[in-house]
Amino acid sequence: MSKLFSPFELRSITFRNRIFVSPMCQYSSHDGLANAWHLVHLGSRAVGGAGLVMVEATAVSPEGRISPDDCGLWSESHVEAFAPIVSFITEQGAVPGVQLAHAGRKGSCAVPWQGGAPLDVTSGGWQPLAPSPIPFDTGHPLPHAVTLEEMDLIEAQFRASARRSLAAGFKVVEVHMAHGYLLHEFLSPLVNQRLDNYGGSLENRLRFPLRVVEAVRAEWPEELPLLVRISATDWAPGGWDIDQSIILARLLKEKGVDLIDCSSGFAIPNEKVPFGPGFQVPFAAKVRAEAGIASGAVGFIIEPAQAEQIVATGQADAVFLARQMLRDPYWPLHAAKALHVDVPWPNQYLRAK
Repeated sequence: MSKLFSPFELRSITFRNRIFVSPMCQYSSHDGLANAWHLVHLGSRAVGGAGLVMVEATAVSPEGRISPDDCGLWSESHVEAFAPIVSFITEQGAVPGVQLAHAGRKGSCAVPWQGGAPLDVTSGGWQPLAPSPIPFDTGHPLPHAVTLEEMDLIEAQFRASARRSLAAGFKVVEVHMAHGYLLHEFLSPLVNQRLDNYGGSLENRLRFPLRVVEAVRAEWPEELPLLVRISATDWAPGGWDIDQSIILARLLKEKGVDLIDCSSGFAIPNEKVPFGPGFQVPFAAKVRAEAGIASGAVGFIIEPAQAEQIVATGQADAVFLARQMLRDPYWPLHAAKALHVDVPWPNQYLRAK
């Protein structure tokens, strides 16, 4: 009996197993539109046996992108582009999900293989925004401090993108509240130095991210799951930490969130992260135990036995795989063999089983 390959239910959705494909930016869109690359990239992971196939951080507005080549969901054209991809994922037995995001002060950058440097307006970039006018790093532009009116607009953009997610056929939405992007920027005292009702105390720093979640949950059907990805710690003194994350997770549960996807870091440059196999799993375990909400573990989860141990011992309800899924789109099928579990293969591939 394998816990990793047991079904997992959230609201009306049953995942065939607890192996989830993490959102991974592909930097391969034009005007935010998904295309043949995304069909093959995401579709192959569904064919490979994952329970949930999550689309990369998908911007709720053009200025919410990390790079000009990111996916988006700010128009009906984006719905049309995603629809056949979502349909294919579903046909393969996986659940299609999308991560809604706003890059905040980390937006307007070149793609990684072109150096990832900030882009100015003449190079196709834009002025990024943030809770406070503090650049991400040396050489990065001064972000515009988001106004109250702009916060209302961004909340509405998340709501509209949730509505478009449903129209495209997605069954899971995840709100990106991690990795130093806009909503995490509001949470972290290292980034958020506002003097109004959205900065300072923990209650104030939570206010806008919780508003966004409420807006998405109000738009997203009651029977479908809502996830939130958090950075459980900033890995820096005086920053966001696991104790604040527990408080956030409890509030998110009250707002109708079903699972916390527990990552960490990336709010500031040069943080001291102790990278290693399963280094973030304790965050998922602590959130699950102390906030009473389902959690997902992510980060250097590579071996089948490692993934099995995480879910079998109750440290998390699911594992999110990223780099290992890039290396091997069929990791779930290979993991099943390693764990002596008989799972269905696509008919077209049965001769190789």
